[in-house]
Amino acid sequence: MNIKNLDHEEVNKFDELAAKWWDMEGEFKPLHQINPLRVGFIEQRSTLAGKKVLDVGCGGGILSEALSELGADVTGIDASENTIGVAKSHSKLINSDVKYIQNTIEEFVTSNPDEKFDVITCLEMLEHVPSPGDIIKVCSGLLKKNGDIFFSTINRNPRSYLFAVIGAEYILNLLPKGTHDYEKFIKPSELAKWTREANLNTLETIGLSYNPITDNYWLGKDIQVNYMVHARKEED
Repeated sequence: MNIKNLDHEEVNKFDELAAKWWDMEGEFKPLHQINPLRVGFIEQRSTLAGKKVLDVGCGGGILSEALSELGADVTGIDASENTIGVAKSHSKLINSDVKYIQNTIEEFVTSNPDEKFDVITCLEMLEHVPSPGDIIKVCSGLLKKNGDIFFSTINRNPRSYLFAVIGAEYILNLLPKGTHDYEKFIKPSELAKWTREANLNTLETIGLSYNPITDNYWLGKDIQVNYMVHARKEED
């Protein structure tokens, strides 16, 4: 396994949580809640039906399955063996056509040097690897000309530490303690720099907000905590 851009502590953490991916009231409840927003954001900006889609850091398949239901030909990859096992099991349970592979993105490229995709998603993943800029470059290499790529991550500032770490993990218990490392959070300016270096043109950045009183999520202009990015590869 290519361990150059892999944090084994992160992989082990998600290995231990693997069985809980499809528990709608468990540790991954927030992902189930925001998934319609993520899917809607992607669907409104990129044609999915009949397109080849790669979901990088697919986890238990929450996003992958939703994109497949919209007619996309989806491949999901994740470094966690246990997590991919859960994704495959759930896929069989609902007769999904998603193809799941336990691989790092670097391994996937090595094994599939000629593979190209119309759409790539890399959501809630960049803040869990040592070198997110390198992940973006590899993803760009897998993207067809005029292909769309979507990222989501967490901004790095005092407010994001308060909301995404202290609030989400220690006060509201929305996520398991230790889910996030503040030092790995990514400022939008950093992500924009990495996308430019990867020959990607950023088209839109949008925030994902949460109201703990109403337990409601929405997309909007506030990118101080969680945010999503849509970029396009306009040249090979």
